[in-house]
Amino acid sequence: MQLVLSENWTMTGGRADLPAVVRWAREAEDAGFDSVMISEHIVLGPDAGANGIMGNPRDYALPGNQDPYTPWPNSLMLLSAIASVTERIRLAASAVIAPLRHPLLLARELGTLDLLSEGRLMVLPNVSWSQDEYNALGVPFTRRGKLLDEHLEIWAKLWGTSPVSHESDYYPFQDVYFEPKAYHPDGPRLCFGGAGMHDAMVRRIVRHGHAFNPLGRPTPEEMKKLADAMTAAGRNITDLEMIGGTRATFPDDNTCADLAQALESIPEQMTAGFTTFCIKPSQFTDNPKNVAAFCRQVIRHVTTLTD
Repeated sequence: MQLVLSENWTMTGGRADLPAVVRWAREAEDAGFDSVMISEHIVLGPDAGANGIMGNPRDYALPGNQDPYTPWPNSLMLLSAIASVTERIRLAASAVIAPLRHPLLLARELGTLDLLSEGRLMVLPNVSWSQDEYNALGVPFTRRGKLLDEHLEIWAKLWGTSPVSHESDYYPFQDVYFEPKAYHPDGPRLCFGGAGMHDAMVRRIVRHGHAFNPLGRPTPEEMKKLADAMTAAGRNITDLEMIGGTRATFPDDNTCADLAQALESIPEQMTAGFTTFCIKPSQFTDNPKNVAAFCRQVIRHVTTLTD
């Protein structure tokens, strides 16, 4: 199980209470969780809530439905703090918006965190969705896919032998010495995901991916497209860690969801090859002191469902 530690602000504020998020990660490890996930934004603009703010603040914030005042602390700093107080649990840096940084800087941050955690880091690099965020940082929104592809190409070079050079219109450099490397010889574990099974995502999974984390449930046709592409590249879809999720149903906008109901889909997802499942604690409790007990309850439920 993977504990989602972003967007839990109905339980704790995004400013003074950040140590609580670190504590929850340690409690998740103690309860038997496999990983924790933290997502990111650097800034938000008006387009964050362009489709209307979600009714229940415990729900997942999807593109265009979140309050622009939503706190987004730096995900890699938080994961570094978590790495320092845990020993086993994996660290999922989800939705790292790569085009908003220079690839050399981001590779340095990711490689250092991978070393610090002794290889526990998994990164989901993506392009995200907010044009306002790109505009604020002076990055061309329409070029974001190309920029991400260059990040991936450059990172692969950097994990190899120095010096490294790269020719491009966006990130040209010559004879760069990049030390120390990441913990793994081929860099941090990379995960890709999002809505649908578009060609660019399939290409990135096949070339660079260690895991797949879709937004929602992929159709059998979409899974076949991915499997066929992996096979054509000499890989097998079983090489990928398949990350599913839980979907909470809220009775109203002021109430938490039922945990048992949210976990019911896990056996079905397992038959489709999914082995890791995301769950966000604030969907099921409003008490920040209840996360340890919540994590133990999740593990008990899942064990019962899968025995």
